[in-house]
Amino acid sequence: MEMPRVKLGNQGLEVSRLGYGCMGLTGTYNNPLSVEEGIKVLKEAFNKGITFFDTADVYGADHANEILIGKLLKELPREKIQLATKFGIFKIEPTKVTVKGTPEYARSCCEGSLKRLGVDYIDLYYVHRIGTTVPIEDTIGELKKMVEEGKIKYIGLSEANADTIRRAHAVHPITALQMEYSLWTREIEDELIPLCRELGIGIVPYGPQLNPRFTGENLTKNKILYDRVEAMAEKHGCSTAQLALAWVLHQGNDVVPIPGTTKIKNLEENIGSINVKLTKEEVEEISNAVPLDEVAGSKINEALLRVSWKFANTPSKNTIRSS
Repeated sequence: MEMPRVKLGNQGLEVSRLGYGCMGLTGTYNNPLSVEEGIKVLKEAFNKGITFFDTADVYGADHANEILIGKLLKELPREKIQLATKFGIFKIEPTKVTVKGTPEYARSCCEGSLKRLGVDYIDLYYVHRIGTTVPIEDTIGELKKMVEEGKIKYIGLSEANADTIRRAHAVHPITALQMEYSLWTREIEDELIPLCRELGIGIVPYGPQLNPRFTGENLTKNKILYDRVEAMAEKHGCSTAQLALAWVLHQGNDVVPIPGTTKIKNLEENIGSINVKLTKEEVEEISNAVPLDEVAGSKINEALLRVSWKFANTPSKNTIRSS
């Protein structure tokens, strides 16, 4: 089956039905892949129809992730790629994450990303985390100028609340909202998804692999819910991961998940989720199998983010360096 394409938001951005989250390639959940291995996985994704690639300036030691994507783009047709990157996380320390959204910082980050990626423009530029010291209007105002200059095509927000989304959208139309969203994490269904649909904003779900719900006692409790989904997956003739991803895909054509992996076998499995067809009743049945009040543990938090970044920023012999 050919990879379908969908519109993300109503500003004109068109992407592959499934995106690819690049963060893990440079070591967040595991050791970084070599440049050659990373490019091999990314090229395979492209050859199978994935054209929407998601990175950020803080992924990997010394911007390794953007540098890797820059090397990839030298070997692929730029006009066929929808490239998303992010800025705004200034510093990650053992006790806190510092967010910076000043216009000057936004511009310097964008210039840095353009250089590392080796491109003239970024398709989708996200504010990675929302700070409290700078009004969102100031940040988006600067991004709007960069849209007018042709450096950015579309603007996105990541982990933003409803008030921030409305205020940002009033300055310049927001194309996409990236949030944690899965069978296990559905808080955005109450307020944020309806708001995005009201404003014409696409939804880009991510699901971190380092998650408090899959550790310690929480893992034992949540295994009961997992077993229910596994039984349903058997009925549909697919893997449990495919059914969970198919559930996300069935939330609407304006929902474009970005699962990442370092293994081609898992990449193929993720792509296979597009072939899993569910009726409205089956989607509801899967939702009911994982009642939110029975899910043990919290969604990803900043403390966990720091743990994952500490791992990501431990250089290895394979870590990519900028020249």
